[in-house]
Amino acid sequence: MQEGNRIFLNQAELARRWRISPRTLERWRWLKTGPTYTKLGGKVGYALADIEAYERRRRAETHSSILGSWR
Repeated sequence: MQEGNRIFLNQAELARRWRISPRTLERWRWLKTGPTYTKLGGKVGYALADIEAYERRRRAETHSSILGSWR
């Protein structure tokens, strides 16, 4: 899925990328956690740039939490 120059993944594609259940993404949307998403014509889309930013933030959070427990 594309909008202008932005590339979007649908729920199934993102679930495959992260090897998680599509239902997990649904639950995260309901809980208002997880990556930013957009509704396009009633369908959920995740911008690739937002996914990559979320992955970077999660990597930084995980790294920080590990270091914090070692001190």
